[in-house]
Amino acid sequence: MEKQKVIVTDIQMPFWSMVVFMIKWTIASIPAIFILFILLGLFGAVVTGLFHALGLIPGLENSI
Repeated sequence: MEKQKVIVTDIQMPFWSMVVFMIKWTIASIPAIFILFILLGLFGAVVTGLFHALGLIPGLENSI
């Protein structure tokens, strides 16, 4: 079976349907932002802890 290329040139969608879709899309992205903040915070904590354990962060030798 041979693959065929498809080029989409136009999408017909009513304006208010697109507005509602974009609002739902925005609301659905809010939990994803929280999850990303948590993951980035954990990653930063791990990296900072590793750097601290290896003594690569100057000035924090006596902080614990």
